[in-house]
Amino acid sequence: MQLTFAQLSTIVVAATLAACTTTDTTKPAIPKGSVDMGVQVEEIMPGMLQGYLDAEEQLDSKVFVLPAPAEDSATQAMDTAWADQMQGLRGSPRWDLAARDADLHFPVPADVFSCALGIPVNRDDTPALYLMLWRTMTDLGLAPYSAKNAYQRERPFMIRGETTCTPQDEEFLREDGSYPSGHTAIGWGWALVLTELAPDRAEAILARGRSFGESRNVCNAHWYSDVVAGRLTGAAAVARLHAEDEFLSAMAAAGKEIARVREAGLEPTVDCAAEAEALATPLQ
Repeated sequence: MQLTFAQLSTIVVAATLAACTTTDTTKPAIPKGSVDMGVQVEEIMPGMLQGYLDAEEQLDSKVFVLPAPAEDSATQAMDTAWADQMQGLRGSPRWDLAARDADLHFPVPADVFSCALGIPVNRDDTPALYLMLWRTMTDLGLAPYSAKNAYQRERPFMIRGETTCTPQDEEFLREDGSYPSGHTAIGWGWALVLTELAPDRAEAILARGRSFGESRNVCNAHWYSDVVAGRLTGAAAVARLHAEDEFLSAMAAAGKEIARVREAGLEPTVDCAAEAEALATPLQ
C-alpha cells in the first residue's frame, strides 16, 4: 500500500505529539542492512522513522510562507493555466513517473535520485545514505504543516473535478491542505542535501529535485504555487537541520559512502533511460 503524503503527515503529526506527552514504549527499528550512526533510531509508527528534529524544533512555516493565493489573484490565474496544461500528460510516461513519485513508502522513494547521482541508492549498497533520506523525510515532510493548516487551500482535483494520478489516495488528500506541497518540500530538501554530498552532480540532482515537485502538478494533486512554496519550506528545513550535530554526522557518513560506491563502479538499478525519457517531456 502506498503511503501518501496525507497519510504520512497524519501518522507523523500524531506520533510526534504523542511522544511529547506519553512514555515512549516504541521499540527501536533500524532498517535492515543500514547503520544507526551510533544513535538509536526509533520507528515512531510503522514505516516512519524519527527525524533529526524534535517536535519543538520544527519550523513554524506560516511565519515565512505567504498566504495561499486568493481565488481572484493573478497567481491563481497562473495556477489554473498551469493545471490546464498538465491535463495533456494523462496516460503519458511523465504521468506514470508522477504516480511513482507520489509514493513515499520506503524503500520506494530511496532511489528517486539514483540516476542523478549515478549510483544505486538502497539499504544494502548505501545504508547510511538510505537511513539519512528516510529520517529526513520526516523532518522535511513536517516543515510545511504550520502553513498548510493555517491556509487549508483546496487541491486542484477538488475544484476542477478531475482525478489525480493516485485516485485511491484522494480521500486522504481532501483532508490535507494543498499549500505548500509536502512532497515538494521533501524532494527539494533531498536535492539540496545530495548536492552538498555530490557537488559534481549538482545540476542533475537539482533538476530531479525540481521535477519531483512538478510531479505533483502533473498528478493534479497540487497547484504550481503550492510547489513553489514547498521548495521554500524544504530549503528552510535543510537550513535548520544543519544546526544539528547528529544530522551533520549522518551527512558525513553518507558522503563517504557515496564516494566508496562510486569508486567501486556500482551502477543505478533503476531504468535511467526510461526516467530520462519521461523527464524530457516539456511541461510548458
